[in-house]
Amino acid sequence: MPGAPHQKGYDSQTGQRRNFGQSRESHGCNVSEVPERKGKPMKDSDPKLSIRQIGEKKFRQNSRRELLKLAPVLALGAFAIPGLQEGLLKKGLGFSDWASARLFRSGHLAPTFDNADLTPPAKFPINGYDVDDPGVVFENWTLTVSGEVKKPGEYKLAQVQALPRYRQNTRHICVEGWDVIGRFGGARLSDFLTMIGADPTARYITVNCADDYYESLDMATALHPQTLLCYEMYERPLSRQHGAPLRLQIPTKIGYKQAKYLTDLKVTHVLDRVGYWEDQGYSWFYGL
Repeated sequence: MPGAPHQKGYDSQTGQRRNFGQSRESHGCNVSEVPERKGKPMKDSDPKLSIRQIGEKKFRQNSRRELLKLAPVLALGAFAIPGLQEGLLKKGLGFSDWASARLFRSGHLAPTFDNADLTPPAKFPINGYDVDDPGVVFENWTLTVSGEVKKPGEYKLAQVQALPRYRQNTRHICVEGWDVIGRFGGARLSDFLTMIGADPTARYITVNCADDYYESLDMATALHPQTLLCYEMYERPLSRQHGAPLRLQIPTKIGYKQAKYLTDLKVTHVLDRVGYWEDQGYSWFYGL
């Protein structure tokens, strides 16, 4: 009836109880047209079951959070177990190398510096593997090339020097914690690989040295425009202590990747051994 307070279930205009079987619009849905549910009628919900389900869900969520908080502690604890240390370290280094290789940008250049920033030659550290001078006889020296190449054989220093020379002022970083800026000159390793007809699908370059040191590079690093077969420092012939007559100079890599006293270079799809320090547990890729 007019003026009567609104009551749930009654028509405010007529005062009559609404017939809910009749059609009415509710948010665009015609109630009389809602299809009837088929099958077994729904059972009344069990409040105890709902509470138990909610409790289990919260327990699982909290358990996951606590497990994530404990993960670093568990990892450190695992490293304390001697039998697990070596395997964990190898897997960690393997993952680091895998991630670094995928982040490596072949066209990205390492920083270069002005001549005023150079470390004086006398203050450039001499860091050796076994001896400072393995006694290379320069007149007889050749670089032996083998593997997946069209032109294997012995290459003299003059053949390397006949390629376009590049000079660059770049930082040399040692794993021991020191770094210096030097001026290096030589041929791009990529140009030398072109000259010897290296297989472009090969994955690795390996080198052996006169002091029995050995190293390997992924092909992307070998082809990088700043990776040099270096025969000069400070625009003078490479000294014996710094790796004469030929060494690697790779400003995108840590120092121990830059092998000195080169005697052999191989292009390959498979590594028989990785590198002197890497075979003792150091990182293989070690990009900067």
